[in-house]
Amino acid sequence: MAFRISSMALALAASTATMAALAVPTAAFAQKAKASKSAGGSMKGLLGNASDSALDQLSRPGAFYADEAVRILLPGPLQKASKLMKLTDQAGLTNNLTKSINDAAGLAAQEAKPVFRSAIDSMTLTDGVGIVTSGETGGTQYLRRTSGEVLRQKMRPLVSDALGRTGALKQLDSLGAGGSGAGGMLGSLAGVGINRDGLIDSVTDQAMSGIFTYIGREEATFRKNPLKAGQKLLDSIRQK
Repeated sequence: MAFRISSMALALAASTATMAALAVPTAAFAQKAKASKSAGGSMKGLLGNASDSALDQLSRPGAFYADEAVRILLPGPLQKASKLMKLTDQAGLTNNLTKSINDAAGLAAQEAKPVFRSAIDSMTLTDGVGIVTSGETGGTQYLRRTSGEVLRQKMRPLVSDALGRTGALKQLDSLGAGGSGAGGMLGSLAGVGINRDGLIDSVTDQAMSGIFTYIGREEATFRKNPLKAGQKLLDSIRQK
């Protein structure tokens, strides 16, 4: 009888130990998941602030053109026709097309805040802690990698509208090979083979690159500056 009781006691002890051992990784996993969720929420807040700040800066008049790091350049065929552009500017057929497309990028940036905010709010951060600790621009890189194409698709109509408002599309039409008058003739001679869609795509891609550059700068600043929003949360996550 005593032997049976002893055996039951040993079995119960072994079972309890096994359950305790299983509970340890489960608890650790839950804690890690909680930390990742907290980090993900903090990262979204930081990226939201970074994107707002970046777009505010780039939407200021002349901001894209003033910063050579993000200045929008004319597409290849038009760059090759730089001498032609000087002639058409002098003739009044164009009016500094490069400046016009940069102004258009700024107008598009002004309208893009809700587009970027929506993309950031919709992000699924499967590894918030990893993103937080992945470097000064880890969140920006993650946003670009996971949402870049969706953002581009939503930015393109904004750019197209802005190019129309600044007169850039009209100037391009005057240079087209099918255009009428001196501009069309000069365009044909210079081999300017770009249409409206080509210009819109080029400006959209360059504007997106510039916006992500600025968001990365702002993210890095927010991470370093303890007075910026989200810094205390980032520090608390790193200490866990």
